[in-house]
Amino acid sequence: MSELDKQAIEILNKNDRGGYTVPTARLYPYQWNWDSAFVALGFCAFDRQRAWQELAFLLEGQWHNGMIPSIIFRSDDPDYFPGPSVWQTQSACATPPSIPSTGISQPPVLASIVLSMVKAGNESDLQNAAALFDGILNWHRWYQSKRLSPVSGTVVTVHPWETGRDNCPDWELGLSTMQVDPQLEAYERQDTKHVNPQQRPSKLQYDKYLSMVKFGRERAWEHELITANGPFVMADPGIHFILLRANKDLLELAGLLERTDVVTEIEAFIQQGIDTTNYFWNESVGAFTARNVVNGEYSHGVTSASALCFYAGAGTEAQWQRTVENLDRIAGRVQYMLPSWDPDADDFDPQRYWCGPVWPQMNYLLSIGLEEQGQSLLADRIRQDMSRLIQRSGFWECFNPISGEGCIGTDFSWTAAIWLAWASPSKQEMAA
Repeated sequence: MSELDKQAIEILNKNDRGGYTVPTARLYPYQWNWDSAFVALGFCAFDRQRAWQELAFLLEGQWHNGMIPSIIFRSDDPDYFPGPSVWQTQSACATPPSIPSTGISQPPVLASIVLSMVKAGNESDLQNAAALFDGILNWHRWYQSKRLSPVSGTVVTVHPWETGRDNCPDWELGLSTMQVDPQLEAYERQDTKHVNPQQRPSKLQYDKYLSMVKFGRERAWEHELITANGPFVMADPGIHFILLRANKDLLELAGLLERTDVVTEIEAFIQQGIDTTNYFWNESVGAFTARNVVNGEYSHGVTSASALCFYAGAGTEAQWQRTVENLDRIAGRVQYMLPSWDPDADDFDPQRYWCGPVWPQMNYLLSIGLEEQGQSLLADRIRQDMSRLIQRSGFWECFNPISGEGCIGTDFSWTAAIWLAWASPSKQEMAA
């Protein structure tokens, strides 16, 4: 075991709060949805029981309608804003007793993570997966019903935070057409006290983020109303491709568990995803990009989410070829792949959150997809670059794709987990 392997284990143990893991101390003091899924992969490297506990704790926060929220608030920590008193979801999320949470979700990677844990495990892992299966299926049902747009026919998002790619320039399409709520309450951010404000979303962006929260809160988090009439409704290729892959993996998991009762339903979810993939294709960019559902406008740059078409196994050969050409172009512009936003775009910023940095969890998903679809050289480049970034700078939340410098949060859980599960040289030697 290398020193970095040991450091990664120490970080996960340090961020453990007794059954669930925080992404990093102070900056993110709660349990995050897709963070916990990736964290489980890391725990699998040294404590499989603790890995399954992480996911069981995540499902404890599931709403009665099936949604698994983006954040579960097991306390009200003054280091974080906006906390449970702002979201006010208790009456909407479940019959008492309920756990306070946000009123939005996050990219549904859970089914895919669970399947990978089962495939690498034994009979006890399959039993653990069986205990989670109905909860995961109900979450997918929520996406396929509460987030299905009658306008685009796609699953949509109603808040940039729901995408996991919070301030990506993609979302300016939706943000530019909405106004800040004139009755928005005064607030004090905490994130800019913990990290460099230049690497975080702007004040205007935050005003609009909180206006969306206010809209949902005033409608008692009735998601049909929010999806139909919310101030921000966009189609995100990240959620689309991750959900499509997750539905395929859920179908495989149903087969392993002999759940023949749900096969037809999940197959319909998959077909819906396949049928709507072309909605995201932006011919002028040569990639799958976000779209504003209200007016149909496309985003103007290639993102790391664009390349998730390989992970989902979706799109035509011609679309994949155009996407690879974009990835090759980007590879010539940066030292480390894959930046979260197009380095040839005017609004590229290698240090600012989702405006340019490389993200460990995205590289993991991207490399898997590229390898599966025969793009081994690109897949290996993305994996090796992630390994080099962590060896160079440590376990940061994300990394500058040009300098390799770490960005935002330190001692980050999903970075430690991705190292242990996939990026560590010792892991790569075992897989060879």
